[in-house]
Amino acid sequence: MNSKKIRDLAFTLHRYLGLAVGLVLVIVGLTGSLLVFEQDFDRFMIAQQYGQITPQQVQLVSPESVMNTIKTKYATRSDLHLFRIYLPNTPASPYIGQLSTIKEQRTEVFLNPYTGKIIGERISDNTLIGMILSLHYSLMAGETGTMFVGIAAFLMCILTITGLVLWPGWRKLIAGFKIKLDAHPKRVNFDIHKVAGIIAVVFLFFTGFTGFCWSFSFPEPIIYAVTFTQKPSEPISKPIPGKSTLGLTQQLKIADTALPGAVTKSIYSRLQVDRVH
Repeated sequence: MNSKKIRDLAFTLHRYLGLAVGLVLVIVGLTGSLLVFEQDFDRFMIAQQYGQITPQQVQLVSPESVMNTIKTKYATRSDLHLFRIYLPNTPASPYIGQLSTIKEQRTEVFLNPYTGKIIGERISDNTLIGMILSLHYSLMAGETGTMFVGIAAFLMCILTITGLVLWPGWRKLIAGFKIKLDAHPKRVNFDIHKVAGIIAVVFLFFTGFTGFCWSFSFPEPIIYAVTFTQKPSEPISKPIPGKSTLGLTQQLKIADTALPGAVTKSIYSRLQVDRVH
């Protein structure tokens, strides 16, 4: 196949794939941009709904106390399972307990970190952030929507490759970066498209590829193969006869000692500590 036929095929794919998935990519892109500020926005909304927590010169209540308070509160709700507790990340932040039902509907409970009292609760899927998350990952269409977004992300990868093939800069470098602002609006639009596209091509490709991998599980072995890494085994905690399990506070101290440069963010109910560096 000669170069003209390759460019013609790339142009056809680029045009029709862009038309097919353009709206989806706009929605996913805009919601993704908003989610960059998810924690800041959610922290503001929590303070507005349930009141600002006043920092105090007293010790925080223990994670064990928080867990027991939540379990007591929802003792009659057998359908709810406490699976995660977020630790306060600022002196004015609450403890946040996350509970889930079999249908994966999540309930969030907020507790004052100094008194241990519940100050509010909400269904996270019904919040603005929850709806933005659902729109971003699945277009609010459940598993079917997640698959659709994943396919759109894969097609975005093809869009970036075809755009790279069609870039005029391969023939004359200056033509690939020149924008004629005094030309016809269609030409200005084309120039902006080609320049913005070539500048962001790598970013757009990996955004699409990671979005595709996020939506499906089968690319996981490929990722490990390409990066020459092995999938880590699941940690297993074996009970020691005659010894009781450590409390959450003790476990956190051990984790902080083992990883002094890390910050504990949350605790899973299976006693897996989520940490970031």
